[in-house]
Amino acid sequence: MKDKLTRELMAMRVAKEFADGDVVNLGIGIPTLISSYIPEDITVTFHTENGALGFGPIVAADEVAEKADIDLINAGGQYVTPLPGMCFFHHADSFGIIRGGHIDISVLGAFQVSENGDLANWLFPARGVGNIGGGMDLAVGVKKLIIVMEHTTKKGEPRLLKRCTYPLTAKECVKLIVTDLGVIEVTTDGFLLKEITPGWTPGEVQALTEASLLVAPDLKEVEF
Repeated sequence: MKDKLTRELMAMRVAKEFADGDVVNLGIGIPTLISSYIPEDITVTFHTENGALGFGPIVAADEVAEKADIDLINAGGQYVTPLPGMCFFHHADSFGIIRGGHIDISVLGAFQVSENGDLANWLFPARGVGNIGGGMDLAVGVKKLIIVMEHTTKKGEPRLLKRCTYPLTAKECVKLIVTDLGVIEVTTDGFLLKEITPGWTPGEVQALTEASLLVAPDLKEVEF
């Protein structure tokens, strides 16, 4: 079995997409790890749907007893680190920020993404339960939506599809996907493989992808 990118390395790669001054919303799961890998030369302001702006990384599990404040959590219920200038507001105001187009980037997880950028990330039909939360608002309200996820399911089934088979969160909203096998841009012509995990070939990535993969002429290994 070839090595794939770890969750931490995927998070580190996504962090490279942020620019100085960006306002960023991070979904639950792998996206929450990203706040620990922000380059020191830029300032990123993190937003959470439950009404906070300007916080730092999540509190590490082994530091919860010492550093966690039960009143400072993100939308996923994780403890966050306070920073100078951090502010709080009503839940409705937080969604007003999203719907008003004031979030530069949101990073979410997904069950499936289609080649035209459709997103399915709120309902897992096999379990028959799901919670859309702020996913729909973020998918259509932010300036850029990035998905970070494993390239396949635990059973090895593709997540990058011609058409999503799960209920959609939003249509044609995904711009960039970072998986454990590479970095894929959603273009008008379909998925474009721009960066690839070391040790893998485009053909091997294609074999784990239902939709066709275009390969960038300047394809390179994933950079962190």
